[in-house]
Amino acid sequence: MAPSRTSRRTIRNALSGYRDAPTGITPGEGSGVAARRGPTFRRRELGKELRRLREKHRISAKEAAAHIESSETKLNRVETGHNQLPRVRDLEDLLELYGVTDRHDREHLLTLHRESLSADWYRPYQNFLPSGQLLYVGLESDATTMRAWHSQVVFGLLQTENYTRAMFTTAKPVDEKTTEFVETNVALRMKRKEIVHGDDPIELRVILDEAALRRMIGGPDIMREQYEEIERVAALDHVTVQILPQNLVKYRAGANFVLLDFDAKLDPVVMEDGPRVMTVSDTPREVWAYARRFDAMREGALPPVKTADFLHRLAREIDDE
Repeated sequence: MAPSRTSRRTIRNALSGYRDAPTGITPGEGSGVAARRGPTFRRRELGKELRRLREKHRISAKEAAAHIESSETKLNRVETGHNQLPRVRDLEDLLELYGVTDRHDREHLLTLHRESLSADWYRPYQNFLPSGQLLYVGLESDATTMRAWHSQVVFGLLQTENYTRAMFTTAKPVDEKTTEFVETNVALRMKRKEIVHGDDPIELRVILDEAALRRMIGGPDIMREQYEEIERVAALDHVTVQILPQNLVKYRAGANFVLLDFDAKLDPVVMEDGPRVMTVSDTPREVWAYARRFDAMREGALPPVKTADFLHRLAREIDDE
């Protein structure tokens, strides 16, 4: 099961209660709510704080890594949330190096570390995914808001099981993948959809290029089913789906991307799904750039109230062929 999330309304009401400790570390108490977050979120939260402390004391990554008998590459992956910091002793040594002596601050970071070592819900699928996507899937489960642009295929959280399976099956012989790979990825995609349909769903905003909807995946029946699914999901109060028609001369981003926002001190992230690699970044400049792109396409796309009619027209065109 994907990790449950504290009610977003409760979180928003509680955020005003957060107070920074003297070092700038967010306390776990005093907020009025203890939001459940997955191990990936905790790893990124811990890594961000370790990097902040290291840079505050002007200690290089090479020096810090040597202090715990590790490599600079491994420490960088810990600071970006890609890898765990396996030993609690390594964390204690880093806190000593960074001058963190306050008992409350140390306990907070040690708790983050302990929670970061828990098993991620997606562990059964991890051998079938690249590391960049593993990080993204883990963070996706704890996001409060998601903004997505897809230009080539229907966005994953809107896909039907038949559409997803047809898409992977078509690519199977070319990419030399196994049936196990196909079925595992289909199962994972359906599991990920729980964040849209659960008790405390994510706020989802999707812009689809018309080309993504016209690309024939699996055949007419599967496409009609897919159009119906998009219409059904778009009708949910927490979901907005807009379409960017091909005949409109409007701005279109070159690559698919997703922006994730969170409920506390974890920075927003952007995931770009390139042709060969998926990248995840929380660099403010990158996040702002993609947010501007999303806003430009949102303004150029059809209003959400016209999505259903557009999908009906596409379905009729398939019937007429």
